[in-house]
Amino acid sequence: MMRDGEQGRRRHAAGEPKAPRQTAVTLSQLMQISHANLMGNVHGGEIMKLIDSAAGIAAGRHAGGTVVTVSLDEMSFLHPVSVGDVVFVHASVNDVGRTSMEVGVRVEAEDLVTGERTHTSSAYLVFVALDQDGRPRPVPRLEPQTERERRRQAEAKIRREHRLARTEAIRRQRGGGPALT
Repeated sequence: MMRDGEQGRRRHAAGEPKAPRQTAVTLSQLMQISHANLMGNVHGGEIMKLIDSAAGIAAGRHAGGTVVTVSLDEMSFLHPVSVGDVVFVHASVNDVGRTSMEVGVRVEAEDLVTGERTHTSSAYLVFVALDQDGRPRPVPRLEPQTERERRRQAEAKIRREHRLARTEAIRRQRGGGPALT
């Protein structure tokens, strides 16, 4: 007899597609003085750590298991985050390959006094799902449900093409050797 949730895990492990909303995640954290840099703003590395954590959770939920960060494809800092702000980190899977997933992340900072939210950062990360032996394993297909999710998937495919072309160009430049060393 299967316990609640076990059937869902088995179904997805078998490769049924997942919608981005099924694995999306939002983390929130109050920014404190220990997060501040010399300028008095929250250190970019603190934001990057939250981004990697949220993206890793979304990717792991989609893959149904262990994932590792392969690359940080793009990271934009648009506005500073202040000590005392609550940071919201929204992450969702944009597209999947055979074993990899691109996760898009949007960071917002909320001023607790005014309630105003500001889009402060965006990032795209690539994760690979691993099996019990630490080898890449297939992930479920992505099944976007909304126009926004379909647009995000199409844009992710463009970024993937650019990543692959850049890697190949570097490999050729190095005479056929590894591109990322």
